[in-house]
Amino acid sequence: MTFLAAVVQLNSTSDEAANWRSARALIERVAMRGAQLVATPENTNFLGPHEEKVRRAQPIDGPTCERFAELAARLHLHLLLGSFNERCDEDPARCYNTSVLFAPHGDVLASYRKIHLFDVDVSPEVRFRESQTIRPGDTPVCVETALAPIGLSICYDLRFPELYRALADRGAELLTVPSAFTLTTGRDHWYPLLRARAIETQCWVLAPAQAGRHDDQGLRHSYGHSLIIDPWGQVVASVGGDAPGVAVAEIDLERVAAVRGKIPVRQHRRL
Repeated sequence: MTFLAAVVQLNSTSDEAANWRSARALIERVAMRGAQLVATPENTNFLGPHEEKVRRAQPIDGPTCERFAELAARLHLHLLLGSFNERCDEDPARCYNTSVLFAPHGDVLASYRKIHLFDVDVSPEVRFRESQTIRPGDTPVCVETALAPIGLSICYDLRFPELYRALADRGAELLTVPSAFTLTTGRDHWYPLLRARAIETQCWVLAPAQAGRHDDQGLRHSYGHSLIIDPWGQVVASVGGDAPGVAVAEIDLERVAAVRGKIPVRQHRRL
């Protein structure tokens, strides 16, 4: 089976209305080109001051997801809202960083809460404590869809190959990695990590990304370079640099079977 998939690159800020208009326009553009699966980045609807995350958090049936559900239904496509801040009633001081996959009729097919949180000290200028405002999830999510079995992940998850091995073991043939990788880490790690996950799991990888500077006191400058990678680890489509944009590629699931047949790593696994 083959189908067109697209990744959307954004420069989201704290202006949620502007973020929605930008995302909607790019999603509509790739839908006109025949895309049947479209993925947006991490923090699609809001990327601004950290203290605002929890205050603006919404439930999955709130206005942000309603907008994306209606858009998926209107355009009749599978639509991944890369992530938004999901309200966490059991931990009011934090929220979840949640990815939501909508079906072409607008229903929620699956949601995934980011497991690995970005608590790092890369340099004096690049220091983050995501766990101060985000509560981690604890469950890998692979969902069967009419297009492909899809494994969900978010950004910093990318550094933990055991998650992707678990998703492949659950049947994933396509992985999504919506991200807001920093410029500092992205320059050196984005391409090799994504290609490694594709090669290890022998899956297609969709990696929509945030790009450019955001209005969170100058702390965040995202790397961009949204990618689509095939199961051999080849980059087949990309969006360059700091500008919003889209990349589209034909996803051929027979490519998964072919690569896994040539190098049957799952059968050779010992540990």
